[in-house]
Formats: sequence, C-alpha cells, structure tokens
Amino acid sequence: MVQWLRSLVFVVQMYLAMAVLGIVFLPWALVSRRGARSACLNFCRWVRWTARWMVGLRTEVRGTPPTGEVLIAAKHQSFLDIILIFGAVPAGKFIMKRELMFAPVIGQYALRIGCVPVDRGKRGQAIRKMSLDVARGAADPGQLIIYAQGTRVAPGFKAPYKVGTAALYQQMGALGQPCVPVGTNVGLFWPRRGILRKPGTAVVEFLPVIPPGLDKKTFLKRLEAEVEASSDALMAEAGFVSPTR
Repeated sequence: MVQWLRSLVFVVQMYLAMAVLGIVFLPWALVSRRGARSACLNFCRWVRWTARWMVGLRTEVRGTPPTGEVLIAAKHQSFLDIILIFGAVPAGKFIMKRELMFAPVIGQYALRIGCVPVDRGKRGQAIRKMSLDVARGAADPGQLIIYAQGTRVAPGFKAPYKVGTAALYQQMGALGQPCVPVGTNVGLFWPRRGILRKPGTAVVEFLPVIPPGLDKKTFLKRLEAEVEASSDALMAEAGFVSPTR
C-alpha cells in the first residue's frame, strides 16, 4: 500500500510536470523544432530523476545509442521505454498511433518533433501511408523509432513482429541507413496499465546494428531473435521467471 501511494504521487506529479513544461516551452516550440525537442528531453530527465527517489526505480541505458540517421526497432513494454529511448538519442522521432495526435501536450509536441502518426486500419494502406509520411519527413534528419510489435507487450507474453517494420527497414536501407534493435525489461517495474511502480533497475539496451540489404523475412526473423534474446536476458537479470509463452 505504501508503494502504491508513492506511485500515485509520482504519477500525478509526472503529468503535472508534463503540463508545466509544455506551457513553459510552448513559445520556443512554436518557432523551433529544437524548442519542442528540448521540452521533451527535459521531461525525460525529470521522470528518470523523480522515479529514482520517489518510487525507488532506477533507469539505465546500455549499449551505444545511435547518433546518425537510422531506424530504431524496439521492444515496447510501457511508457518508460519511450522516455529512455528518446532521452538517449539526439534527434528521435516515433512512428506513433494516430490517436495520440489528440492527446493534450503529448500529441502536439510529438508532431512538432517530427513523429509520424499511423492509422491502425487496413495493413496495406497503413504501411503505404507510413512510408509516404516517412519519406516526406526525410528532410529532417534523425533517428526514426518504431515499436516492431506495434503495441505494448507485457513481460512473459508474445506478439508477432509487424511487416511494417520490415517495409521501413527496406525503405531506409535503400538510403544506406541501418537498423538498431533495442531490448528492454521496463515492463517489470512500470506496467502497461495501472498506478503501481516497482523499485529496481529498468533497462533499455541498444544492440549492434543490422545492416541494410536483407530481405523482409530474414530481417524480421533476425530482429525478433535479437530483441527477444536481449529482453529475456534483461528480465532474467531482474529476477523474472517467464511463464510458457
């Protein structure tokens, strides 16, 4: 009960901080993408700092975050991996659900930093639209981040890796841009839903690059193997025993 109450206070102050930073940085964000990015990076730092002393949740980034133009294909377990990945790279922009465009503060700033909204409609149409939007945003260099399973997946559960990730890999590979896989264990401490935040060390791990040039099937198989192996190892390190998937 004490940890739940601490978590509640943490969650409330986190969203208050989001609102305050959104207002304070708004004038700069309206005239410069750098201003919007600065607001988001400051929010990431604030969340990591307050999580540590308010709920006992430490955070760690392992591996080498990319600084050039790449596709980052990551495991998604909760809001925390968004914070850790974005805070670790210089110019991150996400493939995101279109519904988030209408979320207060988050939606407006996401669009301002170059995130690409995607409909969860018919797969073929969604992939074509996503590819066109990514091509339009190519003039703004950075790290394009996609969650390869398309949604948050709780620890111990399995979900397929989406073909849209492979389509982006080939699209960006044609420009010589590689893919950087990312594993995580954050869902053990910061769940998909609910208030409780557990103490421990939440980690995202940037893995060695997958070079361009692979066919879609080979790429997806390799991506899934590497991301799942990293995530399983990180969760086991934290003491998680996975049930049968």
